[in-house]
Parts: sequence; C-alpha cells; structure tokens
Amino acid sequence: MTAGPAAGARPAARAAGPGAAPAAAPEELATPLLDAATARGRAFLGSRFAILGGAMTWVSERNLVSAISNAGGFGVIACGAMPPALLAEEIAATRARTDRPFGVNLITLHPELPDLIAVCAEARVSHVVLAGGLPPGPAIAAVKDSGARLLAFAPNLAVARKLLRAGADALIIEGSEAGGHIGPVSLAVLAQEILPALPEAVIFAAGGIGRGTAIAALVQMGASGVQLGTRFAATVESIAHPRFKEAFRRAPARDAVASVQLDPRLPVIPVRALRNAGTEAFLAKQREMVERLERGEVSLEAAQLEIEHYWAGALRRAVIEGDVEHGSVMAGQSVGMVTAEEPVADVIAALVTEAEAALARPAGAASGA
Repeated sequence: MTAGPAAGARPAARAAGPGAAPAAAPEELATPLLDAATARGRAFLGSRFAILGGAMTWVSERNLVSAISNAGGFGVIACGAMPPALLAEEIAATRARTDRPFGVNLITLHPELPDLIAVCAEARVSHVVLAGGLPPGPAIAAVKDSGARLLAFAPNLAVARKLLRAGADALIIEGSEAGGHIGPVSLAVLAQEILPALPEAVIFAAGGIGRGTAIAALVQMGASGVQLGTRFAATVESIAHPRFKEAFRRAPARDAVASVQLDPRLPVIPVRALRNAGTEAFLAKQREMVERLERGEVSLEAAQLEIEHYWAGALRRAVIEGDVEHGSVMAGQSVGMVTAEEPVADVIAALVTEAEAALARPAGAASGA
C-alpha cells in the first residue's frame, strides 16, 4: 500500500471511546529481552521499539504516523503519488503531532523523485524508505548526501547484497503474506534465506505479522525488528472509513488474496486485497490494457502506469469513501487477527508484551495461546 494520499479533504481520525483506559507510556513497558534482541534496530530507528509502520496508501498519513511514533514505534509517511508541495505539508503536519522519529516512503518510479528527496532533505527527515523497485544510483546518493538513513526492500539474497553494497543502511524483507503490492516469496522463506547470510546487517521483517509471538520468532532468527501494516490500518487513529475497518474485522486470512496477472506481455506487480467485486474489475482493466497494447494505442510503460493509477483510485474508494465492494480493500493475511478497532498504543503494547513473554519462555515450552 505505497501510493500515498493526494490533495483534498482529509478525514479526521477517530478519538478513543469515552472511558477507555489510557495505554501505558512506551517507556513504562518492561521488555528487557525484546530490547536486547532488537537493540540494533531500535538504535537505527531511534525509537523505543523496533516496529515500523508499513507505508499504506491513503492510510499512512499524519494521524496514524504520529500515533505510531508516539506509541514507541516508528511511523512512516506513504508519499506515493504526492507532489513535492503536498509531501512537505504532510511532513510538517506530522512533526506538529509528534516529537519522536518518523520516516518517509518514496516510490522509485515517481516522476518527481529527485524533488521529493529534496523535500525530505529540506525537512531534515531522518529516514527515507525507497520502495517500488531497485532504487536508482542517483536517488541513493541523494538520500545519503542529505544525511538521512536509507532503507530499501530486498526480495531475495542477491538483491539484498546489492542494495547494501550500493549504500542502503538497512533492509526490509517483505513476504507475500503482506497487503498491497507484494513479491512472490513468503516471509518464512525470505527470513531463512536472508537473515543467516547477513548477520551484520540491520534487517526488518514484514508480511503477515499480527502477534508478538511472531515478532519474537523473527528476532530470534536474526531480524533487527519488524514492519506491520494491516494491524495498524484498522486502529482508532487510522482515517480509514468505518466500513473499511469493519471489512478488516470480518475477514478471515483466506479472504486476503493476491491479484492474478492475465498476460505476460503486461507484467504487473501482484496486489493482495480482500476478495470482492473490485477483484473482477481489475481483471477487466488488465484485459482492456492488453487489448490497447495489441492495437499499439499505449506503450508498455504507459499501460503499467495506468494500472498503478487504477489501484490508487480503487484504494481511495475503499479507504476514504467506504466502497468496500467495488474499491480495493488492500490487506495482508494477518487481517484475520484484526478483531477490534483499537488505539495504536494498545496494539503496540500488546505486541511487545506478547513478544517479551515468548522470549522469556524456555525453549520447547508451549505458549498456551
């Protein structure tokens, strides 16, 4: 979910319900084992916990990003299709809501990528995530020259090594269980392939993480921390429409399905979302673009860009307008673990408490969960 919001009316985040007990401050949560296991990740991010908020279109904006950072995690703004001026506004609005660290996710295919990097540099953004493909050399250099720390996505070990040689300061390995645009390999496999081979690298694991027990297992395998999106998309502070959040609460894991590529002549990155009428609409869109390609009406690049614009519009219909039948309800397979609309602080507190308990259990002991 990395396209990002566009200009226009911005829904307000909901406040916690009356009588809700305030969550413990991040510093009050005792997690010595988790802290030790994620020391490199926490130092890299500058946050209380090594938990990144996944950049989600229309969702990862000032309200949710600041809430994640205030709760001890590390919020990340989804820039996506934003023009530079709007990104500058979003960064400033987020900074007005938190004095804790947060980052910005930029799409490498954005036509104004150099200007967006310049906006981040001007605003002294501490961490930049380059997503949507292998980052070009000039973009890597520009981020590094700004003084920001650079994170990039590694879909396999060879690319992970290449990114580190090119200057990436940390990696995110995201499994196909994740929501939104996904790769072909599960996190269970990526973790086994990449983490033991790069023990000195700062690596955050993502995809299908919904419980603290999974965080404990991943850091024991060598991850420096984790990234979550789906659990945060349905929180109180998320500006997503109530019907969008309700769809999350009602959906089992099997309803979060990956899109199908109809024709190899039009390669498209698979997208994981809840199955609905919009799923069929995307197939129809692909057929339309293949036919236009065959007639020579559009180039391959233009066809791919139009499909990306389709996803951004379809996701807006679901997230902002609440059309969960015809819009794109992007969600990871951890959606089955979303059972209530909780404050971000409560979600993070539960995750780290569960992870600490799992790390404290003797090897081979049953969790009782």
